[in-house]
Amino acid sequence: MPVPQHIQTISPRVLIIDNAVRRLMFKPSIPWKEHLDGAETTAVNIPSGAAIPPPSEFTHLILTGSEASIVSPEPWFEREAQLIWAAAEAGIRIIGSCFGHQMLVYALSGSEYVRHADPPEVGWAEIEMVESDPLFDGLPNPWRTFVYHFDAVVDPPPPWRKLGRTELCNTHVIRYGDLPIWGIQAHPEISARGAKRFLSLTLLFGRWPARRIIPALWKTPTLDDIVDPLLQRFLGDGATNRP
Repeated sequence: MPVPQHIQTISPRVLIIDNAVRRLMFKPSIPWKEHLDGAETTAVNIPSGAAIPPPSEFTHLILTGSEASIVSPEPWFEREAQLIWAAAEAGIRIIGSCFGHQMLVYALSGSEYVRHADPPEVGWAEIEMVESDPLFDGLPNPWRTFVYHFDAVVDPPPPWRKLGRTELCNTHVIRYGDLPIWGIQAHPEISARGAKRFLSLTLLFGRWPARRIIPALWKTPTLDDIVDPLLQRFLGDGATNRP
């Protein structure tokens, strides 16, 4: 059946919200862009005060990690929260990673559901998927990845669903009901080499206690490459026919 003229296929247009505060050390949009090769991407750094384009110009939204903490609010948090609300209402598909994962909960449910992690996770972890979801079904379970977080989502209210967990954190993968909104506490976008470079820079700049970083640097990680198939599903389902 021919597609009516008033319907046209929309190719993925991805807005990456780069939440880096110290941009010389931390460039979280770069690995995401590398895995989105071929897709039309735009990166915007909200902490620096950059203008946010209208969400209607995009089909997908990715929220990156940050050195900032939801537990210690910054003025720019509300700008990002408003973007998330607008994107969610427009049906835009969203993934938040690490700080972006926590920001999703902050924006859609409230800051009280993000607290300091006890204990934090630094280094390498296995994430066990405990509920089926089309974004993750058929991928390794558990899957091994890089983790680096000192805050965590705690007991998010409905309609949040807990999809994946580690030994230390039971909200590593969450979804906002059946809407196309996922939070991932880990960093599946970062390679083992990239993770070790990040840890080395973090140690050099004295950002966090060395006792948490050095053990991770000494380990030889084995990571599962889930980010490419995950993003293919994330983008593929969103490249739909729209009026």
